[in-house]
Amino acid sequence: MTLRLVGDVGGTNCRLAVFDIQDPAREVVAPQAFKVADHPTLEDAIDRYLQATDARPTQAVIAVAGTVRAGKAELTNAPWDMSEAGLRRHGFTSTRLLNDYEALALSVDLLADNDLGDIGGVTGAPAKSTIAIVGAGTGLGVGALVRDTLGDAVAVTEGGHIAFAPTDNTEIEVLKVLTARFGRVSLERILSGPGLVNLYEALAQIGGQTPEDLKPEDIEDRADRGDALADQALKRFCRIYGAAAGDFALAFGAFGGVYLGGGIAGKIMHRLRAGAFRQGFEDKGRFRDYCAAIPTRAILHPYAALLGAAAARIDG
Repeated sequence: MTLRLVGDVGGTNCRLAVFDIQDPAREVVAPQAFKVADHPTLEDAIDRYLQATDARPTQAVIAVAGTVRAGKAELTNAPWDMSEAGLRRHGFTSTRLLNDYEALALSVDLLADNDLGDIGGVTGAPAKSTIAIVGAGTGLGVGALVRDTLGDAVAVTEGGHIAFAPTDNTEIEVLKVLTARFGRVSLERILSGPGLVNLYEALAQIGGQTPEDLKPEDIEDRADRGDALADQALKRFCRIYGAAAGDFALAFGAFGGVYLGGGIAGKIMHRLRAGAFRQGFEDKGRFRDYCAAIPTRAILHPYAALLGAAAARIDG
């Protein structure tokens, strides 16, 4: 039995679990979540986790919401600095850091139908076609499982930081407001938890209203209770989310579908299915039919990135 500690480290939460990598079932064992803000380092969170379990894994594979270079990673939206060498010094014999959307891409073939929620588009996507993965959470992640007749490869990107492209007059005004605030406006400035707040505040300013100091979950709650501004913000969020997902479908040639990761999609499925998301996804001018043929699905498995980390190769 070879035990592997796997992790999914985002800007808010660090999820840890243990896998027996020789077990074909690849079941998530003893998953626990820790707040990143409550721990000074990744190793501190790992120590707390291992103290609560009897497992003694020799391998560690950690998926990170940030760029990984030469075995080192920094979180984009939190202060942890991590390294494979640091994990080895902490007692693991084999270690790997990988981008969290690489881990999600590696999980795709391990997900069952009930781990995915359909959002629209055709059913029965062509086998062995490229799948793009886009996910709004604390930040915005983008990756792809690129497939052709020769095999599969994972595209690791920082696509969440490409520029926001408005598609109508309202979004042009949103861009003006956010440019005055941030300078350059990336997709993540809108398509994330903090981004939903930015969008809500921008729409309030455009409409001559004074926005309240709300968290993303407050906006969702108010929208569900009929608040007009919060409802407008969420509808616009879904349309922009769909437009960005459609852009990545074009960029990757993702005939196998666009899968939504991140923590937001599962919470607003009824809104993603209401129409604005697919309208934005398919509104591609001459390439409307191209995108209309591509399915969109949300990843609902709570530990999909951990499944991918368990499947990841460790060289050496």
